[in-house]
Amino acid sequence: MTGADGRIGRMLRTRLSGHDLRLSDLRGGDGVDRLDVTDGAAVERAARGADAILHLGGIAGEDSFESLLTANVRGTEQVLAAAYRAGVPRVILASSNHAAGMYRREPDLPDDVPARPDSYYGWSKAAMEALGRLHHDRHGTHVVCLRIGRCADRPATVRDLSVWLSPDDMARLVEASLTATGHRLVWGVSANTRRWWSDAGGRAIGFHPADDAEKWAAEVTDDGSEERVGGDMTGPENPLPGDGRT
Repeated sequence: MTGADGRIGRMLRTRLSGHDLRLSDLRGGDGVDRLDVTDGAAVERAARGADAILHLGGIAGEDSFESLLTANVRGTEQVLAAAYRAGVPRVILASSNHAAGMYRREPDLPDDVPARPDSYYGWSKAAMEALGRLHHDRHGTHVVCLRIGRCADRPATVRDLSVWLSPDDMARLVEASLTATGHRLVWGVSANTRRWWSDAGGRAIGFHPADDAEKWAAEVTDDGSEERVGGDMTGPENPLPGDGRT
């Protein structure tokens, strides 16, 4: 697991404790090996003998184009290349709903809609998905790209009532991905009453979410960002870094 000391990585470490986990992160630390995913040789050493790589490492929000290109895109390329060289048959990539963030909300939006990023961050996730497709087609690596919604302990906004992914369901999604074959794009979202996105991709790999954000419906705030998939990252009030308006 790369990015094991990040927010989602920490959520998963105990929930995936039934597996023999090799934990890595750029920072390293208590029980976590230090690993820079842009260092292909180091990633290959860490990957040897593994059955799968869960790639969570990278920048988890909007940043400069160059930073995201380096950490998210080049880092993912090194992970996929290392998997091929080390003989790891399966890679699970933490993509994001922001890879398709400019789509307007609609019922049952398919898991595999073409990328339509809402930001440089979303673009970096779309590029990661394309790299996964390339490595599957060229090398036969099984690649599952998780278009994660809002993964948090509980929903905080009205939008979250539709796109929330509970930590337990995140673990269920990873478990299902460990036996999936081919190249897959799958929405990472819980069984929310107000869910916008299709559950077909998840069902196809055996992902059956159990949690529903609706239990917190009376407690969330209205942030007014429900029109598009990517929420508040899609509006003109959030210009791209470096476009002269920041």
